[in-house]
Amino acid sequence: MLEKFNVTEHVFVPEHKKLTQKEKEEILKQYGITVKQLPKILTADPALANLDVKQGDVIKISRPSPTAGETEYFRGVVNE
Repeated sequence: MLEKFNVTEHVFVPEHKKLTQKEKEEILKQYGITVKQLPKILTADPALANLDVKQGDVIKISRPSPTAGETEYFRGVVNE
């Protein structure tokens, strides 16, 4: 039998973090946008498997950058 592979531990998968309600409100206010205006990420995305997400949540993705050190991206969670 094959072992289940945990994609979140792969070197090419950046850190994904579900924002708290307060963090979500601060980010949306900072940029003057709604969750629907963020780029989307599916609830079924393998990188979100351990985060207990639902539609309307906001995910912060932290990626290493050779010039900036680390960059942050935000995605709105959708079902489809």
